[in-house]
Amino acid sequence: MKKALISVSDKTGVVEFAQGLIKNGFEIISTGGTYKKLKDNDVPVIEIDQVTGFPEILDGRVKTLHPKVHAGLLAKRDNPEHMATLKKLKIDTIDLVCVNLYPFKETITKKDVTVPEAIEQIDIGGPSMIRSASKNYQSVYVVVDKNDYENVLEHIVDSKDINFRQKLAAKAFRHTAQYDSIIAGYLSNLGNEEFPDVENLSYDFKQSLRYGENSHQKAAFYSSSLPSKYSISSAKQLHGKELSFNNIKDADAALRIVSDFNQPCVVALKHMNPCGVGIDEESIHKAWQKAFSADKISIFGGIIAFNREVTAEVAEELHKIFLEIVIAPSFTDEALEILEAKKNIRLLTLDFSEAKNADKYEYTSVMGGLLVQERDIVVDSTNDFKVVTKKQPTEDEIQALLFGQRIVKHVKSNAIVISTGDQTLGIGAGQMNRIGSVKIAIEQEESGDKHSPLIMASDAFFPMDDCVKYAAEHGITAIIQPGGSIHDQDSIDMANKYGITMICTGRRHFRH
Repeated sequence: MKKALISVSDKTGVVEFAQGLIKNGFEIISTGGTYKKLKDNDVPVIEIDQVTGFPEILDGRVKTLHPKVHAGLLAKRDNPEHMATLKKLKIDTIDLVCVNLYPFKETITKKDVTVPEAIEQIDIGGPSMIRSASKNYQSVYVVVDKNDYENVLEHIVDSKDINFRQKLAAKAFRHTAQYDSIIAGYLSNLGNEEFPDVENLSYDFKQSLRYGENSHQKAAFYSSSLPSKYSISSAKQLHGKELSFNNIKDADAALRIVSDFNQPCVVALKHMNPCGVGIDEESIHKAWQKAFSADKISIFGGIIAFNREVTAEVAEELHKIFLEIVIAPSFTDEALEILEAKKNIRLLTLDFSEAKNADKYEYTSVMGGLLVQERDIVVDSTNDFKVVTKKQPTEDEIQALLFGQRIVKHVKSNAIVISTGDQTLGIGAGQMNRIGSVKIAIEQEESGDKHSPLIMASDAFFPMDDCVKYAAEHGITAIIQPGGSIHDQDSIDMANKYGITMICTGRRHFRH
């Protein structure tokens, strides 16, 4: 009689699966809690120690780590010597293993979990059985996913279906690899290892995408196995079509920017760059109006992120514009009703209180490798300011410089931001030379209403004085930049010539 060894942590559907196996001529072997579950449901089952002749010991830490289990799994059925050895040692073959592992991930995500509690949920016997069964998939079925139970029962009638067993084995190895990567990550974090010698990352399939950046590119979205609560992976979609590849990237970029602000803030974003950012000390509606008025053209078809609840008053104005996504901590019932009248707009919510716990590192793939770095979460302060010109900044200019500096680090290099203390007015992004970004940003600013003070933030130093000259000639009264060019003095002299303020921070904010 064929034998199946079942030992599962998640017992959903296991009774019905075992009953299906019995109907197909299997004898069931089981352990601990699974044995009790099957027994209580009148499923004929043999306890593991009846097979091994050895009791479970060490609080269940050792029960399946036994030659009679692993020899029964690993023996090659077409190898006469292997089969003769089993016969001599009175070991039966095991033809199917159904195992899902101790809930390590679920344990470490619990609040206030202790290290000993986490360590106890590291499964040893389960991964060992899975690996043994998978290695011998030519003869053994290995089942690690309860969603495969029905499919397995349909396939076991055809013992020659090796392709199916191969797929099960591949899935099983992915399962144990993910399990081990989560454990490795947990232990590495305990030891504060920044860049370990091997980087194991684990992601779960979330959804197929219609296409990637372009319609001829296939794409899918994978979520981190332990996603931050403040992430697009953890967002809840309330309305609208499924997110596209570009939607996901843009939404992620918007979340990065808005997380830098505690006061009511609205970010309008297009193609990975902000096109308008507004803040207000009290009103999310006023913050929205500032973000919108910053660039009423580029916002068309864009992404909007709010760090406060969206009200009906705001929703009425959003309804008038074509937008891809609106992200917020919440929407009032009235706001939802207004916005849901637009069929295609995507409405997302997530826990903005978790912004401080967002991922510390970011990953960028390159052909043949992976780049890992800390996210640029530094917020420059007046402590970083070094006034290098004769003219000192006013209090209003300081506030504007601080605001512009927070935004410029989120703009693609070469990056220039023109702003007041609560609103962006012009953004130059991604140009191959800095003066090009300066001209684009100032052109945007000049197309709107005049504001004061008017500052310019640059993500990196000025290689020549032309940027300072152009800015000063177009109404900029204060500039913030990291400094560090061999021609810094030329830019300082130009600022002094026009009687404007320049501050150097000593810190660059490239974003490629």
